Amino acid sequence: MNKIVFGTSGWRGILAEDFTFENVRVVTQAIADHLVAEGAADDGVVVGYDARFMGRRFAHEACRVLAGSGIRSWICNRDTPTPVIAHEVLARRAGAAINFTASHNPCEYNGLKFSPASGGPALPETTRDIEERANRMLGQVCYRDMPLDRAVREGLVVEIDPLPAYFETLRRRIDFAAIAASGLKIAVNPLYGTGRGYLDRILREAGVEVVTFNDHIDPTFGGLPPEPAETCIADFIAMIRSDAAIGLGLATDGDADRYGIVDGDGSYYEPNYILALLADYLLRVKGEAGDVARSVATSHFVDAVARSHGRQVLETPVGFKYIGEYIAAGKVLIGGEESAGLTIRDHVPDKDGILACLLVAEMVAVTGRGIGDLLADLYERVGEFYTRRSNIRLTDDLEQGYAARMNALPERFADLAVIDVVTIDGYKCLLENGAWLLFRKSGTEPVVRLYGEARDAGTLERILQAGEAFLTG
Repeated sequence: MNKIVFGTSGWRGILAEDFTFENVRVVTQAIADHLVAEGAADDGVVVGYDARFMGRRFAHEACRVLAGSGIRSWICNRDTPTPVIAHEVLARRAGAAINFTASHNPCEYNGLKFSPASGGPALPETTRDIEERANRMLGQVCYRDMPLDRAVREGLVVEIDPLPAYFETLRRRIDFAAIAASGLKIAVNPLYGTGRGYLDRILREAGVEVVTFNDHIDPTFGGLPPEPAETCIADFIAMIRSDAAIGLGLATDGDADRYGIVDGDGSYYEPNYILALLADYLLRVKGEAGDVARSVATSHFVDAVARSHGRQVLETPVGFKYIGEYIAAGKVLIGGEESAGLTIRDHVPDKDGILACLLVAEMVAVTGRGIGDLLADLYERVGEFYTRRSNIRLTDDLEQGYAARMNALPERFADLAVIDVVTIDGYKCLLENGAWLLFRKSGTEPVVRLYGEARDAGTLERILQAGEAFLTG
C-alpha cells in the first residue's frame, strides 16, 4: 500500500488505486486526531468536494469519521469551488476544512485538501503531522466512524449552502455596476467544474450579458485535464473568435481556484501577464496601496510594475500556502503565481479563480480597453518581459546526477553572467540584463521544471537552450 504524501496542495491519487474509501477514512481520522491535538476540534470542519466522480460519497465518508470523533461538520450542498470553501471557513470561524478535489489534474485523479482555521492551504508542518498519523494507521481498521443518518440526527453533520455569503463578499470587492454599464458581453467557461453557477450567475445577477460554455457536469472533463491553459481550452477560444460581440472570455479550472483569460479577439494571455496587469490596475487606477507577493517561479514583470509604484515584491517558494500567509497577515495587496493562482488583501488566503476573472472583467470595463491594449500600454511604461517554462523528463541518470549539477552551476548561461543564485525553492540563477533561469524538480511529476525569463524573445530562447544543455549534457 502506497504511503500517504501531501504535495503542494494536498494528497492526490488515482481513483480506486491510491485514492480509495479506506484511505480516505484513514486520512480523515488522522485529521480528526490532529485537530483534537491542536485544540481545534470543537470549532468544527467545513467539508466540500468538486465535480469529480464520487466526490459527494467521499465527503460523506469524511463526515462519518469526523462524527465518530465527536467533531461537527458542515457539508456543502453541491460541488463547491475551493475559494468558496475557504471563505466559508472564515465566515463560520470553523476549525478547518476538508475539500475533496484534484483541482486541474486529469479525471482519473481525486484528492483531499486540508485547510486550517486560516482558510488557506495548510503549511508543511501541519501536513507532515497528518501524514505521519495517517501512515501509522495504513492497513489497520483503526478509524472511528458513525452512520451518516445518526450523525445527521445528532447534529454532527449539517448541510449548508455557502454561496450567498461568498457572493456578498464578492459584491464588496468587485465593481459590478461598472462591468454592467460597460455593455461588455462575457463568455464564461467553468470547464465542467465547480465554477458552474458561480461566475456566470453573479455576473448575470449584476445585469451583464453572459454566454456559457462547458457549463454542465462531466466527470471526464471533455477528455482533457480541467485546466484553463491555452492547450486545454481551444474550443472556447474558437467560440470567442467566431462571435465578434464577445469582448472577454473567462475560464476557471476544475475547482475554480485557477483562471484563464481570453481577449475579445481570441488571444489567450498567460497568468504572468494577468498578475502584472491586475497589480498595475489596483495600484494605478483604483489607487490602492500595498506590496505584492509572488512565487519564485513567477515573472519579474510584476516586480517592474511594483517598482514603478514604489512598492516591494515578496518572493515565496512555490505553493500558494506561502502567499496565503502574507494575505492572511495583511502584508500584501495582491499575491499570485505563474500557475494561475491569485488573490487580494481582505479576501481568502487561497487561490480564487472566480475573483481573478471578475477583477479582469472590472479592469477591462473600467479602462474601456482590451487585454492586448492594456498590455501594450504597460510594456511602454515598464518594458517587455518574455517568460516560458519547459518540462525535462527526470531519467534515472538525471535523478542521480541532479544534486551534483546544481552544486556546480556555471558562471554564465549563453552570453549572460550569473549574478546571484536564489535557493528558496530550486535553483534560480539571476542573470545580467534582468534575465533568469530556474531549475526546480516537480513535487508531483517525474520532471525538472525549467523556467526562463528575458527582456526579449531571442535572449529567452538562448538561455533556455543553455539551461537544458547544462541539465542534460
